[in-house]
Amino acid sequence: MSAESTPEPGTPGESGTTGPHDGGSGRRTPRSGRRKALLATAWAAAGVLVLGGTGLGYLYFRLNDNIASVDINQALGSDRPLDVDNGSQDILVLGSDSRSGGNKKLGGGADDGSARSDTAMILHVHEGHKKASVVSIPRDTLVERPACTDAEGVKHAAADGVMFNSAYATGGAACAVKTVESITGIRMDHYIEVDFKGFRKLIDGLGGVEVTTTEDISDKESHLELEAGTHRLTGEESLALVRTRHGVGDGSDLGRIQLQQAFLKALVDQVEEIGVLTSPKKLFDLADTATNAVTTDSDLDSVDGLASFANGLKRIGSSNMSLVTMPVQYDPADGNRVLLDKDKARLVWDALKDDRAIPKAAGKGTATGDAKDVVSPG
Repeated sequence: MSAESTPEPGTPGESGTTGPHDGGSGRRTPRSGRRKALLATAWAAAGVLVLGGTGLGYLYFRLNDNIASVDINQALGSDRPLDVDNGSQDILVLGSDSRSGGNKKLGGGADDGSARSDTAMILHVHEGHKKASVVSIPRDTLVERPACTDAEGVKHAAADGVMFNSAYATGGAACAVKTVESITGIRMDHYIEVDFKGFRKLIDGLGGVEVTTTEDISDKESHLELEAGTHRLTGEESLALVRTRHGVGDGSDLGRIQLQQAFLKALVDQVEEIGVLTSPKKLFDLADTATNAVTTDSDLDSVDGLASFANGLKRIGSSNMSLVTMPVQYDPADGNRVLLDKDKARLVWDALKDDRAIPKAAGKGTATGDAKDVVSPG
């Protein structure tokens, strides 16, 4: 069953769903969030996979065997945006909300055999690999999902006015990439996916992530309880933070994205500081966790491939990252959904195509959350 026909909290027509709660002020009605995951783990995975070809013999092949992959190129064929060779890279980083295995305990909810991409980021690495732009795509954006063929060769029909995360639920990674390329007109060079369990283990392997909160956070949905101040979050606490929306700000998904972006900066700082090369065992343990945590496109499905990718990121610190949210406006018909602001979004896509900084004008007058300054790197 496709995501658009599967009831979710806040889906139109579901009992208890309401529109904007403030008479059209632009904020959405907080609603129950069951499936949340941060894709920033991919950055950490790349950051610790700096061993390249130095993992010898059994250990090297064990790491290779850990990596799951999807052949995006074969599934999508030639009907894709032009592959522009200007020295930059565009990577779609997605999160899986699967409840299978150890993910059910962490994520809550039922294991219905499906998964969605509730957090999505386009990571644009600029030419020279000294800076990056990250564009978050709200899961609740209503989009025109193109027809696509999944990695198993099954064809899926196009659909209009469906949530962005229905692409992954319908046809997996290949359909998610196809949808992003249709929205942006930009070819994705790579694909990286992570789930709840992998995220938690990787954060714990890094020794936690330090953040500072400017106010108390109490969210019964994500089970996060933090007093204002500086905290070193465990993997489970980090997962709760990036899933949090009801315990801070206006309870919107856009506010949750603001928390995720702040956490991403803290995570990048943590990877920079850890110094994993001082301990071969720690390095291998982290690489083992990271390679188990991610699913990649087939071009990155080896230790060498991931290490080469990591090499291109190692000079990018949080101060060299620009983080924005895809320009959207609240849907006048449903305050729990957002619509792409095509004119403002075009400013973003054109900047990425030309390998330029995203102009500030792209975010002016668009819908935004209310949690921007709640979390910062510790």
